[in-house]
Order: sequence, then C-alpha cells, then structure tokens
Amino acid sequence: MLHPLLIMTIGIVLVIFLIMKLKVNAFIALITAAMAVSLMAFDENPDTGKSELASNAISRVAEAFGNACGGIGIVIALAAVIGTCMMDSGAADRVVRAFMKLLGEERSPWALMGSGYILAVPVFFDTVFYLLVPLARSFYRRTGKSYLKCILAITAGGAITHTLVPPTPGPLTMAATLGIDLGKMIMVGAMVAMPAAIAGIWIAGLFDRMYNIEMREVVGHVEPEPFSDDELPGLCESLLPVVLPVIMIACHTAAGSIASMAEGDLAETAKGISHYTAVFGNPSFALLVSTMLALRTYVRQRKPSKEEVAKLVETSLMSGGVIILITAGGSAFGAMLKAAHVGDAIKNLAESTFGAGSVEGMLMLFLGFGIASVLKVAQGSSTAAMIITSGMMVGMIDGVDLPYDVVYLATAIGAGSLVGSWMNDSGFWIFAKMGGLTEKEALQTWTPLLVVLGVVSMIMTLILATVMPLT
Repeated sequence: MLHPLLIMTIGIVLVIFLIMKLKVNAFIALITAAMAVSLMAFDENPDTGKSELASNAISRVAEAFGNACGGIGIVIALAAVIGTCMMDSGAADRVVRAFMKLLGEERSPWALMGSGYILAVPVFFDTVFYLLVPLARSFYRRTGKSYLKCILAITAGGAITHTLVPPTPGPLTMAATLGIDLGKMIMVGAMVAMPAAIAGIWIAGLFDRMYNIEMREVVGHVEPEPFSDDELPGLCESLLPVVLPVIMIACHTAAGSIASMAEGDLAETAKGISHYTAVFGNPSFALLVSTMLALRTYVRQRKPSKEEVAKLVETSLMSGGVIILITAGGSAFGAMLKAAHVGDAIKNLAESTFGAGSVEGMLMLFLGFGIASVLKVAQGSSTAAMIITSGMMVGMIDGVDLPYDVVYLATAIGAGSLVGSWMNDSGFWIFAKMGGLTEKEALQTWTPLLVVLGVVSMIMTLILATVMPLT
C-alpha cells in the first residue's frame, strides 16, 4: 500500500499534468485523478488483515460526486439565473452606478470588497461571488478598466470572512470544537479579517496592473450593450435579489444561534422560530425566491417573449451546469484524498515531529496554520480544512497552558485554510469560470491573493495574541 502523502502527490501531479500539459477538460481531469487516488487508497480486509483494492473504489467517487452536487447544484444553478437576469435587466448596472455615485468611480472595487465582506458572513463564498460578479462585469462594461481588480476585490472581501467570521460553517464549527464563545469568535475574527481584506485590495490593484486581463464572455452568455439610465430598474428592486436571500439565510442563522445560547422562554421561542426559518432560510429556497424576483425584474424591464425568457434561463443553466460539474469533480477528488487517509498522515507527521504536548505558545499557532494549509492543498475545501484541523488541535492543546485565548488558534487555522487554493478548490473554478479567466490566469491571481489573505490574517493573529491575549 502506498503512503497517503505519496498518493496525494500523485493525484496533484496528475491533475496538473492533464489540465496544463494535455489540455484535458478540468472536469475529466479531476474525475480521472479522483478515480486514480481511490484505486490507490486500499482498504483493510477484515478476514485477512491485509490491505487490498477497495471493492467500492469507483462507486465511492460517484457517491462523493453526487453528494457534492446535492450540496451545491441547486444553489449554483439558481445563482446563474439570478446573475444573468441581473445583467440583462440592467439591475446589476443600476447597483454599480449607485456605488459609483456614492463612492466615486475609482472606489468601486472597495464597494465590491465591502459587499463581499458582509455577504460572506451568512452566505457561502461561492454564492457570494456568483451574486456579485455581475456587478464587476457591469462596472467593466461601463468603464472599460479594472475588471481583474474588481473580481479580486470580491474575492478578498468574501473569502476572508468565509474563513474567519461565524456563522459561516467553518468558523462556527471551529468555535464549537475548541470551546470558544461565539461572540468572541465573531469579534476577533472580524478584527483579524479587516486588515487582510484591505491588503487584498492592494494586491488586487497590483495584479490588475501586472496582467491587464480584460473581461471575456462567459460560456453561454453574450454581454449586452450598456443601458441608458432610463432603461434601468430602481435601486431597491435591483438590490432585492441579492439582499433578500442574505436576510432569509441570516434570519435562520440568528434564530439557531439564539436557540443554542439563550435559556428559558427566549430559547423556546427561538427554537419555535427556527423550526420555520430552517425551511424559509434554506439557501436553496432563498435563492429560488431571489430567482423569481430577478426574473420578474427582467420581464418587467425588457418585456421579452416567453421564448426569450425560456432561452435566457436555459442559457444560464447551461453555463451553471459546467461549473457544477467542475466543482463537484473537485469535491470528489478531495473526498478520495480523505479516503486515502491523507489527514491522518499529516496528523501523525505533526505529532511525531512536535509531540502532542510539546508545542506551546506561539508555535502552536504556526502548527495550526501549517496543518490547515497542507489540508487545504490536499483536499481543496477551506471548511473541511478548518473542521479537520480544529479537531486535531483540540487534542494537542489538552494540558498545554497557552499564553493567549484559544480563539487565536481558531483564527490561525482559518488563516491557514486560505493558503494553497488551486484546482481542487471549488472556489478556484467558480472564480475562473464565472470570471472568464483561464486556469493559468487563476493560478497567477486567485491563488497568490488567498496566500496574501492567509499570511496577513496570521500576522494579525500573532499581533493580537501578543497585545490582547484575552486571558
């Protein structure tokens, strides 16, 4: 049986070779690598005690692919329709012009960063990017400049709170695993995240000047000509497809948080409310409502025929379908790396190197950062990297007298989960495909941007743990 870390290396090299050298479609490359890794991940025969080829080596790839589709398929498909409707109705254009009027044309990337920063707290990054990228595209159509800076600004704001600020699932799970007060996690996470987001804006501007990437057509969607002001819907109507699902999802999050933290009558009331918000605040339902609103605006503004509406929806779903396939393929690849026990191998390596109880002080923060980074590279999901690493670290800090509050260990792990994003990360593909960038361009921009976000977050963690230990 091959060592898990060798299996991981083979899988990574195979993906890179197929995509970069042979120009194989990303979905085919990821599924091929997932099956190759699964075939190498032997199972132990309970009768003989020997490692042998897993009988479900191929079927578990399909299962992981299906699970990923089940989790993101509806959301991505609906968000694709919302994005297209916002572009074609002029809603995205209206929002961009409102931003420009408020902040000035030169500060529009800051407006997009701030939007991503706020929206990614209750909503997955993938959905946030999907909802905001039409604004960046509309900005470029209007000004003809700073397209790359705008989409990277969305990334900077959205990715950083996605990994550091509850109630996003990753930070929320870390807080629960490490026994961190949720309010403290939100406060410290936001303090760590803001300087990183600002640094992200600076890097976004640098990359925009370095690569000068112009906006390109997204597969299946032709960009319309800019609208005149009298052809645009009102600002409130334009914002509603973006704001409403966030409010619906946030209401469920708030009800659940109150129910878990409160006591007595307040807790019972919150539990009763959360019973209903679990339905109406579900991301799939929230985005379905948003889709209906976006379609209504498109129909009211453009007055299309039924055939034109059907074509718009079909075209949107076709472009969204490609992204679903690639995203789920990346998730299946990551799941097979997990089946190969890559996480256990990393844990054992860390413990053999440092010892479970020998790493103290600031070094523990670096260990959490490093393990999360390696897991991110290995399986692609920041959320999974945070959950696995926090589970590993909770045992390693047992009996260790830390000179700072454990919340800083959580932010160090969150920072590490940003580092090393590449082709097995669903966010990578959503950024590349929805942004209209090639794989090479995404590796040149997206990947180093997230490294900067992670490193700056880690530096802020070290500073705050020193000057404000909260012990």
